[in-house]
Amino acid sequence: MQKTVLVAGSHGGVGTALVDGFIENGYEVITISRTQMNDSEKHLRIDMSESSSIDVIRDWIAPYMSELIGIVNCAGILYDAQHKPEKNLNQVTGEWLEESMKVNVLSHLHLAQAVGTMITSQSSLKWISLSAKVGSIEDNLSGGWYSYRMTKAALNMFLKTLSIEWQRRASKSSVIGMHPGTTQSTLSEPFTRNWPKEKLYSPTITANRIITQFERMDANSSGHLYHHDGSIIPW
Repeated sequence: MQKTVLVAGSHGGVGTALVDGFIENGYEVITISRTQMNDSEKHLRIDMSESSSIDVIRDWIAPYMSELIGIVNCAGILYDAQHKPEKNLNQVTGEWLEESMKVNVLSHLHLAQAVGTMITSQSSLKWISLSAKVGSIEDNLSGGWYSYRMTKAALNMFLKTLSIEWQRRASKSSVIGMHPGTTQSTLSEPFTRNWPKEKLYSPTITANRIITQFERMDANSSGHLYHHDGSIIPW
């Protein structure tokens, strides 16, 4: 049977590298993003942060469900042209917090809702959401980055709760979050000028680490947040 993987948020540096990496490892890949990457029927252009995307995604992905073994959701946002990570409380705005919640949480929630109705007791679906170590409450020792931390913490809670529900319905399923590490990209560039080179990874290295974690996932590994080195980060 053909092994099919969905990469959501496939237009970014890590997403593109994941598509290439999965193909190189013999997987069939389908993709979702807000950007029209190609005209293939295996790509869906849609904004997953909008609730209207749920039914559209469900209808599009239904023909692939019998072969779909896993999903990697790369959707996320740290900043934009008007909003940078907050250094103190006074810089936090409800507007940016809401936008961060839409991208960092609702994009994952809506995709899960689209797929969830098609999961059966025999499903062994693997799900990875790219999260962040800074979303760990226990690991927060430096403060700052309010909107990003809060929304990644919300994503982590969503993943933990989803893992419980899906394992009740499909005992072989697995749901995890993963901290991919600081990766070279236009997104990270403003924050990595003085970053140690040995801790700044290429998209290919990051993608290979995610694929390694994906391939060794099983029901026993579900419900955790993983560091890119394979260790578990406390929620």
